[in-house]
Amino acid sequence: MLGNLTMLVGALPALVVAVISIIPSLAIGVASGILIYKKIMQHRKADAESEYARILEEANAEAKDIRKDAMIDMKEEQLRLRNEFEKESKEKRIEIQRHESRIHSKEDSINKKESILDRKLEQVDKTRRDLDSREQRVKSREAEAEKHQELMRAELERVAALTRDEAKELIIKEMESDARKDAVNLIKEIEREAREEGDKKAQNIVALAIQRCAVDQSSETTTAIVSLPNDDMKGRIIGREGRNIKALESTLGVDIIIDDTPDIITLSGFDPVRREVAKQTIEKMLLDGRFQPARIEEVADRIRRDIVISLKEAGESAVSDAGMFGIHGDLVRLLGRLKFRTSYGQNVLKHSLEVSHLAGLLASELGADVKTAKRAGLLHDIGKAVDHEFEGTHVQIGVDIAKKYHENEKVIHAIAAHHGDVEATTVEAIIVQVADAISGSRPGARRDSIEFYVKRLEKMESLANSFAGVDQSYAIQAGREIRIIVKPEKVSDAECVLLAKDIAKKLESELEYPGQIKVNVIRELRSVEYAK
Repeated sequence: MLGNLTMLVGALPALVVAVISIIPSLAIGVASGILIYKKIMQHRKADAESEYARILEEANAEAKDIRKDAMIDMKEEQLRLRNEFEKESKEKRIEIQRHESRIHSKEDSINKKESILDRKLEQVDKTRRDLDSREQRVKSREAEAEKHQELMRAELERVAALTRDEAKELIIKEMESDARKDAVNLIKEIEREAREEGDKKAQNIVALAIQRCAVDQSSETTTAIVSLPNDDMKGRIIGREGRNIKALESTLGVDIIIDDTPDIITLSGFDPVRREVAKQTIEKMLLDGRFQPARIEEVADRIRRDIVISLKEAGESAVSDAGMFGIHGDLVRLLGRLKFRTSYGQNVLKHSLEVSHLAGLLASELGADVKTAKRAGLLHDIGKAVDHEFEGTHVQIGVDIAKKYHENEKVIHAIAAHHGDVEATTVEAIIVQVADAISGSRPGARRDSIEFYVKRLEKMESLANSFAGVDQSYAIQAGREIRIIVKPEKVSDAECVLLAKDIAKKLESELEYPGQIKVNVIRELRSVEYAK
């Protein structure tokens, strides 16, 4: 170890000399490297500056191209916007022209209606003037009668030597007879003129409405008939110890009547929807002849679901046919329930739709609100859809339903007044009354039970026979006309007019009937003498 150290110390001076000799060479190399580096950097700087100039020139050229492209795109966009603006302007001008044409047509229609209204006002003024002139004639006749009365009283007192009271009573009777004759003649004249002016137009309106709106009728009431393929099916329907028929009546909620009538059974129930479900359920089960309590419930549930869908579709179809929109969904479903409801043998849904069409036609002829009249006509019998579930008349139930679903006040009033339960205060309510009467009284629309029909005819004849001077009365034309034969020695020709009016008023107040009844009073005088 010490030997090695001694050798290292001996060699140290030689190393120092070698290092010192290398230092100048290193300094020269470093200086030359620095010079070379500076030249390289200067060369790179010149290259960078030339590259910068080239890139700047290319950027300027590209910027010019971009600006040029941008200007072209901007001009194309301006052209496109100008074309779109011109197109929209043209469409707007066309739309404005269409609006102007519609406005002009509406103005023409309003002008026509104003001219019609002016003509009607002129007719009313003319009628008022005629009534005033008639009133003046009546007053002049009254003055003449008073003068005649004074003359008669003086003459009677002079010639007959009657007392004042006796003469007064005689004159009063004479004046009463003359006044009655004058009143009858005046009534005849007024009625004749009114008929000439009003009957023709009214008949045309009503006839047009009926002609344009005619629907079929239904004869279903509170029973339904199910046809059987053979009488053996009655035994299957009844089942062992009546098990099947009990299950059917319990599940379907109707009475099943099985009698000796061949190949049919009768279903009885007040709920028309339930009755229809029962009918379709039994018809479905007749296809395979398997009547089992579990199967009865299964088929009945499936039929009920189908019926609910069909009722909604029927209501929507009626609303669509009537051209009504915005009716609450529950009201639409209630309208559908009327599909299986009948009144006097007339299908209530078809009747409601018919009343809606008639009301719309009449309203358009009379210048009333067509939409309100049609809507009220469609909903006027809505209470009949659930009248077997709630207490009260179908009118009151319908009013409550309409209020519940926030119908228009005019529609609610028309529903309340369509049977005269409240006084009609709007034109639309009166139109619904008339349309309801037309639909119910048109030939073949409704049918009465034999008992009700006979009682109504007997009541008509008994009311007519209760008047003094009536000899015989006959109800004809299915109760739409009554002919009354009077005793000629007790009723004069002039009194026949008043008698017809009195009988008509009594029939209106004491008898319920669809449509109208014609009261025809006939007086015939026969003078018989024998030559001997």
